[in-house]
Amino acid sequence: MRLVFVFILMGYTFFSCNNGDKAPDVSGIKVELKSMRFEKDLFSLDTAGFTVKLDKLLAAYPSFGENFLATILNADPKWSADSAANYVLGFTSAYKQVYDTAQDVFPDFDPYEKEIKKALQYVKYYFPQFKDRSQLITYIGPMDGYGDILSDDAIIIGLQHHLGKNFSLYKSRFVQETYPEYISNRFEPDYIAVNCMKNILNELYPEKYDDLRLIQQMIEKGKRLYVLSRLLPNKEEYKLIGYTNEQLKAVYGHERAVWDLFVQNNFLQTIDHNIIKNYIGEGPKTQELGEASPGNIGSFAGWQIVKKYMQKNPNTGLADLMKADAETIFHQAKYKP
Repeated sequence: MRLVFVFILMGYTFFSCNNGDKAPDVSGIKVELKSMRFEKDLFSLDTAGFTVKLDKLLAAYPSFGENFLATILNADPKWSADSAANYVLGFTSAYKQVYDTAQDVFPDFDPYEKEIKKALQYVKYYFPQFKDRSQLITYIGPMDGYGDILSDDAIIIGLQHHLGKNFSLYKSRFVQETYPEYISNRFEPDYIAVNCMKNILNELYPEKYDDLRLIQQMIEKGKRLYVLSRLLPNKEEYKLIGYTNEQLKAVYGHERAVWDLFVQNNFLQTIDHNIIKNYIGEGPKTQELGEASPGNIGSFAGWQIVKKYMQKNPNTGLADLMKADAETIFHQAKYKP
């Protein structure tokens, strides 16, 4: 079945932001989070006596400093202090343009810190077992490497992946090989809180889908999107799933056709990994739906099923939702777009 998505205004009302249940009052929930700008400290180091100064900087970031050097920059731990310092100096020289751009885009990180803190209040409200982080660390690393990370004691933001989708280096071959355009289009500042909350959800509920049928995986992905919408109640839906606003409008406009794709082809109960990977996870498009369609269409459908389930079970908490059996959700939702 092949359908073509045409981006026109449909005769229906579309809401670009979350507008489900009223968000709870979390103003009384305390969140302590200290922001630290590692990239500023690193790129401002004087080259004279760089080895000693780098050692002092890394010591000032006890757990992150070591990981930045060994994991993010992939420095060999067998190197001497001078060799490691020269390697880092080469990195800061090569990435001066990236740093300068980050300084322009993020002269003040307070708005993003506030958004993350607010989301953490919701996390602690819905998931009291969440382990608090005391630090919010920003850094700049290799463009084709790590981005946003959650460590044992810190929420870590790779600013090199949030400089705006039109940043010239995102179009380079070496970045596109790791982060193709449909991913780098999300390298915007507004995705910082989204990525942070995704990382927290993955820590609270590690993804283990290998033995699940397609419909089960769709619903598990849908659960996460639903929870994400509650942790970031003012964030536009298209940013939660990683579509463009136009793509999400089109998918809602063709919601019945999206569902028919799975039903008419008898895909819902398949365990064929080659079929599943076409509809779950990152992808530039859904082949059967045309060139303009987004990928990850199974997660969208799963999200709508979970919404329907929660409408019918309004007293279900988010922790209970995450533990709920996917098949039970599917049958109780009775989803029919």
